[in-house]
Amino acid sequence: MYRPNEQDSGMSLSRVLIAVGLSIAFFALYAYFFPQTPKAPKAQASTQINNADSTHTPLSPSTSHTSPQSKQEPKVDDSYRDSTQSLKKRIIARIQSDNFEIEIDALGRVKQVYLKDKKFTHNEQKSLFSIIGEALGMKSPHKEPLQKLPLFGDSPLHTMEVRFSDNALNKKAFDTPYSASATDLFMQDSPLSLTLTQNLGEVVLKKHLTFYPNLSYKVRIEINNPSIEYFVSNGMRPSADTDTYAFRGVLTRSSIDGVLTKIEDGDASSDYLAKKASDVAHSSFVASVDRYYASLFFSDDSQGLYVVLSGDNAHNPMPFVRFEGNASFSGYIGPKFYKELQSIEDSLTDVVEYGRITFFAKPLFVLLEYFYGLCGNWGWAIVLLTLVVRIVLYPLTYRGMVSMQKLKDLAPKMKELQARYKDDPQKLQMHMMDLYKKHGANPIGGCLPLLLQIPVFFAIYRVLHNAVELKSSAWILWIDDLSAIDPYFVLPVLMGLSMYVSQKLTPSNFTDPMQEKIFKMLPLIFALFFIIFPFPAGLVLYWTVNNVFSIIQQVLLNRVMQKRKEKEISKHHEINHPHTYKEREKEKKGGK
Repeated sequence: MYRPNEQDSGMSLSRVLIAVGLSIAFFALYAYFFPQTPKAPKAQASTQINNADSTHTPLSPSTSHTSPQSKQEPKVDDSYRDSTQSLKKRIIARIQSDNFEIEIDALGRVKQVYLKDKKFTHNEQKSLFSIIGEALGMKSPHKEPLQKLPLFGDSPLHTMEVRFSDNALNKKAFDTPYSASATDLFMQDSPLSLTLTQNLGEVVLKKHLTFYPNLSYKVRIEINNPSIEYFVSNGMRPSADTDTYAFRGVLTRSSIDGVLTKIEDGDASSDYLAKKASDVAHSSFVASVDRYYASLFFSDDSQGLYVVLSGDNAHNPMPFVRFEGNASFSGYIGPKFYKELQSIEDSLTDVVEYGRITFFAKPLFVLLEYFYGLCGNWGWAIVLLTLVVRIVLYPLTYRGMVSMQKLKDLAPKMKELQARYKDDPQKLQMHMMDLYKKHGANPIGGCLPLLLQIPVFFAIYRVLHNAVELKSSAWILWIDDLSAIDPYFVLPVLMGLSMYVSQKLTPSNFTDPMQEKIFKMLPLIFALFFIIFPFPAGLVLYWTVNNVFSIIQQVLLNRVMQKRKEKEISKHHEINHPHTYKEREKEKKGGK
């Protein structure tokens, strides 16, 4: 009895190894592209901004942008932190609209931003596990919807916080409350203006703020001493989203070459920040971000912003922008809606961060948003996007399917060669290559479509995982949030079943039963993968629909290949057995 060795089953083994490797690659690449961010310790109220002594020498006034190394970082002396607690808690102004609420505290900072839209206050629906738990008498973690979503938690740094280089002046500033030109403002369709004033004796600082309905704002700082050096912060990142598989930290865009620089939470050590100082110094924007939300400053001119970074005790980045004298710039606090950011300033779309494959993911999102504009539903937009991806990849997919069909047709001849040259691996390999070449078959050609799906898969994952547009967006039936996992795991099961059906329809020519068993286990492996890991339902929908389109393609291709095969057989009989062929043709005509 013939037993295939490594050379004999090289082609089948290659396909199995690639297929198994793809499933393993999903786990490895998932960990690489989406590393889980360590949970940083809660920042204390007395966090010191740098390691310099609290009795440091005041910075020399300068109107020129010098090298980052020649500038000291902003600081606050711990000795007077406690005296500012009452000012931090006191709200002196509120700006409200139907969609949001902004609170300004007595230190002239944006203390809190609330979002009122149900997209942000809607909690995830109950999952299968929570329903089973409730049936067993267990307490459900499901919470009622919020009235409004707060973007910020406790933080040592807030948006619009000002810190002076002069330590004595800085101390006085944190002990002196601001006054507001208005206390309660309600915004409809027109922008609103607010002036905050802080009188420090010889120094008077005024913040002239103009807020817009889209949560953007303009800032004009007026100070009566043009030689005073100070720093203004866009605040630490929002904390409304707790996802650990998304970038959280500070993002800057160079005003010189447009290069993005990321400083992730936990990375902002003094040594690391020293290396990044020149990269962030001249920036067109500086943004503190989590998965869905951002607090950012951006420049009103081509000169950009002079950005300085510090770190708290947990090495979380704390961004500042350095100014001298009067200053003006713009800002935004809120969800990272792509079109909204684009309408404010085109470069701000870089704040929507898709990781190492942003260059590929961003065009996919633009296309997805276009389809959403056509059908008005993100779920159906995903279906249309999947169809477009299949069409684009169809030429390569078709070649791969044809190659697999050819390999299946060559299987009997392969077994003959394996039996004939079982004791001579070199001759076997040579004749196998000749056979492949003669019939235009590629041993690993059938795996090419799967290989091409990997970058598409991860790009679409990033799009569906990071796009705030999909948050709380329903599709049909039980799927009421495409950005969250399928609560009943129906889509992962359907994905596994569709993958199994696709396998059954795809030609295979395994010579080793063990290889075939491993290959047949892949649908189960992938289904479990989508259940165990917190993949959004939108991504599983993409993969399931992709499998369905693959099944349709394979059915149609099988019919085409069957007709082609029948024609080839008929032509072969016509040439080699003309008499028999003519008799069969007469029988066919007679039957009709």
